[in-house]
Amino acid sequence: MVSLKFFTEEDLPEVDYTLDEIQSQYTSTAEYALNRIAERNTGLEFPVIIVNDEKIAGFFTLDFGDDKLDLTDNPNSTLLRSLSIKPEMQGKGIGKAAMLETDHFVRKNFTNCDEIVLAVNQNNISAYDLYLKVGYHYDGKTRMGRSGLQYLMYKKL
Repeated sequence: MVSLKFFTEEDLPEVDYTLDEIQSQYTSTAEYALNRIAERNTGLEFPVIIVNDEKIAGFFTLDFGDDKLDLTDNPNSTLLRSLSIKPEMQGKGIGKAAMLETDHFVRKNFTNCDEIVLAVNQNNISAYDLYLKVGYHYDGKTRMGRSGLQYLMYKKL
């Protein structure tokens, strides 16, 4: 069973995994994301671990800062960033289950939030398909990201 929990420093060894060359083009490592959160020090970014059968299986962040306004006009939204699943746990439906669980996690912990937004690289077809399957919408809006064109997607809660 997949669940989500706020990251703690004790989780660091378990989120210190390496992504392959292709995945590294599309998402940040947990280490990079955690360093970025520390540097910004806004108090508006929340790292989250993905747990499957009591083992840490992945990581992402929820960013309530102004970066989300590049994707939406909604001040009550959050930007989902840096999603990854440990390589040895990929292909088992954990990412899909985590994305579905994210809705409940956000509603429970951030009661004013009514939308989740994200950007996915147009070449990252498997991620794009996953987001569509779990209820995210793409209305044709794009932006340039570090690895090319990104589709801007959203999900109303």
